[in-house]
Amino acid sequence: MKVNKFMINTIKDNKRISIITDLEVVGKEDHKIGEPTDVFKFGPVGGIAGGNNQQPTGGGMYGNVTNNYGGMNANGGTNAQQGVGGGNSNPYGSSNGGNSNPYGNKSSGSSPIARTAPTGGPNITPISALNMYANRWVIRAKVTEKSPVRTWQNAKGEGHLFSIILLDSSGYDVKCTFFKEAVDKFEPIIEEGKTYTFSGGRLKVANMQYNNCKSQFEITFDQNSEIHLDDQGDQIQEVYEFKKIAELEDMEPGGYCDILAVVKSVGDVGTIISKKSGKEMMKCELLVEDNSGADVRLTLWGLDAQNAPGLYTNAPVVAFKKCRLGDYGGRSLSGGKPSLNPNIQEANELMQWWNSNENRGQSRSLSSAGGGGGGRDTFESRKEVCSIKQEHMGNNDKPDYLSFKATFNFIKREKAGGDDGGGCWYTACANAGEPCKNMYKATQTSDGNWHCDKCQQTHPNCVRRFIVSACLADDTATTWVSLYNSEMETLLGGVTADTLYQEYADTGSKDSYDSAFLTASYTEWVVTCKVKQELVGDETRTKTSVVRMSPIDYAKENKSLLNALAAY
Repeated sequence: MKVNKFMINTIKDNKRISIITDLEVVGKEDHKIGEPTDVFKFGPVGGIAGGNNQQPTGGGMYGNVTNNYGGMNANGGTNAQQGVGGGNSNPYGSSNGGNSNPYGNKSSGSSPIARTAPTGGPNITPISALNMYANRWVIRAKVTEKSPVRTWQNAKGEGHLFSIILLDSSGYDVKCTFFKEAVDKFEPIIEEGKTYTFSGGRLKVANMQYNNCKSQFEITFDQNSEIHLDDQGDQIQEVYEFKKIAELEDMEPGGYCDILAVVKSVGDVGTIISKKSGKEMMKCELLVEDNSGADVRLTLWGLDAQNAPGLYTNAPVVAFKKCRLGDYGGRSLSGGKPSLNPNIQEANELMQWWNSNENRGQSRSLSSAGGGGGGRDTFESRKEVCSIKQEHMGNNDKPDYLSFKATFNFIKREKAGGDDGGGCWYTACANAGEPCKNMYKATQTSDGNWHCDKCQQTHPNCVRRFIVSACLADDTATTWVSLYNSEMETLLGGVTADTLYQEYADTGSKDSYDSAFLTASYTEWVVTCKVKQELVGDETRTKTSVVRMSPIDYAKENKSLLNALAAY
């Protein structure tokens, strides 16, 4: 093993211990090296005499640090200046042997870690060296991310907070959080991309379920912390650990990785409603490729999604930091901090490969098209209808997604008739709020009202929602699909089930109903489908449902076809 960082400390009875904080395995030996001896049988080591009435050192448990951290010991001087022994009775390591202050004098850096001290500046602690036994540290770091101010409320009270990610020259980053008064004091002065010195924070062990920083700790700053802009600080560069896109197949979903890739195509900016917060979120799907022969779908969110169409056209090289790997629709990436055309050697090499490689764009896709969320699907990621059977989609535990261009050659509809018009819809609860959202079935009662078992409410009316079976076809195959209310309204040009029912109820004629369906037949669309096995009775069936559809933009379609032909 190669020991990169360690600390040596003297404890009771002149025993010295070594704490290894960073090591790496450099090889394996099949025989014993040297003559290792049990330290407790051997006695005091390191030249410390045991019977010369010499007092133990004054450092605490983590008192002495070797030259590996800059040649300083815990008492603020070099080992050559102070030696190992000494008569200092201060257990916290004051350089003044007669000082009775139990916390040492301020000129002595009584810290369990060493600090690099630039001339005239504070003693700087690397983020990689932070530990729970140090409370008087100063870090110099760059703010790489800054969150908006959020409010919180629980049984203990309420307040507001924001968080930042700090990166220093050691290549380590750490998450920091500010609460209440600290938000009011520091949020206006901290800017993303600038370098500051930070001190007076409180460490706690990081919850790695919600933290993807390298440091095993998180820092909480309060209003008494000290933060100063560092104009003279060294330029701190982002550190990447890139993975090839082809390697994502062998990685476990749920982890994080850095990706350097060429953006092949940019989807339209769409919106979805977050299931967790109920708020509307912007998203944009990119298709990215590198020189490993594979491409993958990457989803950006928020402002990154909003700015994507203007930034990532014309196939730029982009570095994405800490993307989350998912298995939704094959392999997919989400989030990640983008850096456009980064000034690194790997980016220059990738751009040279892209410009010189005639087979670029003919890569293997790790993502099934669509991914089931919002946004639009790219021309390059489309499949054909026959792919559903050829690729055995729907046979996995999770649903598969694909998009293709196809024509509705048949739309199944029931004949109008009966009290409810006999249309291809169901009666849903009129409650547009939680928990029903006009989705759960409502049943008519004997007094003519409509009762919902979900919210246990009765309303004087109901909402009718489409549920339709149709047949889609392209030049390779046909498939039956299910369409639900929003997709069916898109297909009918915005006509709702309530509108068709009301026209039937007013006129008693099915002409408007039939006309709407005939108009939608033999129209061509780009559709995204979910393929999943479902248990119907005692039989397992593969069900294909339309989750998104859009009409053909023939000008854009022709341009995409020309680009695809030029790539061959």
